[in-house]
Amino acid sequence: MQIIPIASGKGGVGKSLLSANLAIALGKAGKKVVLADLDLGASNLHLVIGQASPKTGIGTFLAGEHKFEDIIEETDYENVRFIAGDSEIPGLSALKIFQKNSLIKKFQSLDADYLIIDLGAGTHLTILDLFLLSPQGIVVTAPTVTATLNGYLFLKNAVFRLMAATFKKGTKAAEYLDKLKNDAMSLQRLYIPKLIEQIDTVDPENARLFRERISQFHPRLIVNMIDEPKDADKAQKIRRSCQQYLGLEVDSLGVMYRDSMQDRALASRLPVTVYKPGAVLSQAVFRIAEKIIQSETLQFDADSNNFEVAAEEANDDFSAKMSYVEDLLGAGALTQNELVELIKTLQFENNELRKENTLLKSKIVKAAESGYKF
Repeated sequence: MQIIPIASGKGGVGKSLLSANLAIALGKAGKKVVLADLDLGASNLHLVIGQASPKTGIGTFLAGEHKFEDIIEETDYENVRFIAGDSEIPGLSALKIFQKNSLIKKFQSLDADYLIIDLGAGTHLTILDLFLLSPQGIVVTAPTVTATLNGYLFLKNAVFRLMAATFKKGTKAAEYLDKLKNDAMSLQRLYIPKLIEQIDTVDPENARLFRERISQFHPRLIVNMIDEPKDADKAQKIRRSCQQYLGLEVDSLGVMYRDSMQDRALASRLPVTVYKPGAVLSQAVFRIAEKIIQSETLQFDADSNNFEVAAEEANDDFSAKMSYVEDLLGAGALTQNELVELIKTLQFENNELRKENTLLKSKIVKAAESGYKF
């Protein structure tokens, strides 16, 4: 299965439009597709594909109200199934570590040719982690200066997140990076290739591992809402910047012209590829789908590192929560009943963390037994 997370540095550039219509185009080509709305906190992908307001979705699954299999809905479109996001559930935009990992495992076990994940805009850690589920995520941008800058910054943050997943706590590479974080301006000005050269002098093994992983990372770029051919040049500028400053190779999937037909399709509660397949915008989506079908499915190596980073973060989160509880108790801000409920929540999250750690240890043992070198 090829996982295709679709992200953007800012909202309003057509990310959900692409997600919905790309799913339908792939389905028309005979591919089994699952379309998931993970623009949590602002979920509206069901409107783009003309689905009724969802009664089940990511929120009801994470709340334990439904099994994951029960939130996967059939659609009116050939070979396309849909997972809604539940925008009305408070706090859904900030997933806890164990919730994120549970969701990732369910996604990875889906029976489909393609999983298309419509992510929220911005660079929240959850968004970056979900984008890094695959080396082949898509970043959608527009030709405006702010949109192209935000597209580049999203990719820059993704590279730093990949670096954090590679440099484990306690390694010389991680310590070196922590020192640089204290001087945020220097870190921002430093080119990633130059940074890795410096890390190579203190931790050559981790520098080698990061170079290997970033060479596997091939995000893809689409420039939407262009009005004239010269707007397509923005894609090349982003690609050159990523290559020079991030040491990252970005592939271009093409461009999509601004098309008033999209507004008519949305008003009719139909994807534009269904409302008018011959429209300029529809034809662009079909071309992008064909390129994806022709592309090889890539994967990162050593997925266990993501789980290890998550476990470390969960430990940090738990410690921070305990300090917060102590502060509240000292100030008399918690009632006895509130304290009981909070402790129950902490116990539940701690149990989930233990399960994650047990799974991680099991993976490490199996990898060691099979001769895998960390």
